[in-house]
Amino acid sequence: MTETTEVARVRTHRAAPSRRSTTTSGNSRLQGRGAWGRLLRRATPWLFLAAPLVLLITFTYVPVGNMIYYSFTDWDGISPDRNFTGADNYVQIFTRPELFRVFFVSFYYLAASAAQIAIALYFATVLSFDLRFRNLFKGLLFFPYLINGVAIGFVFLYFFQDGGTLDSVLSWFGSGSDHAWLGDPASANTSLAGVSVWRFTGLNFVLFLGAIQSIPGELYEAAQLDGATRWQQFRHIIAPSIRPVLSLSIILAISGSLAVFEIPWIMTGGATGTSTFVIQTVKLAFQFNKTGLASAAAVVLLLIILLITWIQRRLVPDEKVDLV
Repeated sequence: MTETTEVARVRTHRAAPSRRSTTTSGNSRLQGRGAWGRLLRRATPWLFLAAPLVLLITFTYVPVGNMIYYSFTDWDGISPDRNFTGADNYVQIFTRPELFRVFFVSFYYLAASAAQIAIALYFATVLSFDLRFRNLFKGLLFFPYLINGVAIGFVFLYFFQDGGTLDSVLSWFGSGSDHAWLGDPASANTSLAGVSVWRFTGLNFVLFLGAIQSIPGELYEAAQLDGATRWQQFRHIIAPSIRPVLSLSIILAISGSLAVFEIPWIMTGGATGTSTFVIQTVKLAFQFNKTGLASAAAVVLLLIILLITWIQRRLVPDEKVDLV
């Protein structure tokens, strides 16, 4: 019995080192798996972002970089020769009045943007309350934004033509007919800006309505118990809560008024003083084969929009609104 026990002890003593080595190797594998798991967790967000980043860089930043490069050349858009001209294209833009004057056309669309924001805010506020047929009015307001811009251009081209729909309606009220709405720079730009109001009011309306409907209903109930009027509810509840959305709408309005292209291009082609900065840039590139000058104009427009956006963000910074 004693001899058997001694033999068992010797065997156990000899087997102990192998078990320790097995445990050590197992811990090493676990540590390796843990390190790999941590690395995989860190890399997972970048794996999801890889495809969007590739698309963003390929179709946004690379073209912008090429545009900046072309703006310092005299490239005509066709020839493989691109001679470096320095800042000559930018000097032309700021020294030739006919190139920079088109920016003043944007004031018509800026005024139209202010009008459409006011109209959209009014209807969003009114239709946020319990009214009859409010869903019908919501659809009517948003419907113009769903229509293709080319179709809108052709529809209003016939609407504003001499003896067209507008002249026919005005003749019912005894007004003179056959007015050249698109033949005079002032009336043409006003008419085109009016089309933009009709088309884009629905977009601002949806943004404001979504922001207003996200306000807790308990606030309205408390305001009604305190005897607050509709105007007081708008001033103290609605207006503070939609301030971020209103700031976004202002940014979109300013940038959109500077980059108008679709409607005036279809309806007038930039004639009769309706040419915008974007239309002029397109003509420089594809009609006069001055791609370098057109690229410089595009860079200037981009910088102006970024500057205005930065100023607006500095003057009206985002504020966290907590009404609950």
